[in-house]
Amino acid sequence: MDKQIINTSNAPAPIGPYSQAVKAGNMLFVSGQIALHPESSQLMTEDITTETHQVMQNLKNILAAAAMDFNDVLKTTIFITDMKNFSQINEVYGKYFLGYFPARETVEVSGLPKGVNVEISVVACK
Repeated sequence: MDKQIINTSNAPAPIGPYSQAVKAGNMLFVSGQIALHPESSQLMTEDITTETHQVMQNLKNILAAAAMDFNDVLKTTIFITDMKNFSQINEVYGKYFLGYFPARETVEVSGLPKGVNVEISVVACK
């Protein structure tokens, strides 16, 4: 199987031994994104709405680098540190999908990289 590493300066650089995304055939596997602003490397965590928008923008930019968009997303995984934030995260998340929603799971975890509140990964297919 032919595999291609997807990297864009429009999303945060990986902070470990992984790629922003890997494309295999017509499938794209995007690593979990947190609310790091790609240009400033600052965490956008002033509130959960701002944080979630930054995560979704990072995902959007990685999808675009692979010539895809949210309409191509089949599945998402959302990791959150406090389920009390679920409704606000869900409201922002829902604004990025038009027409249909992908399969998804949401998991509360005890901690995320850099102390953020939300991390989202996606699987897409063109």
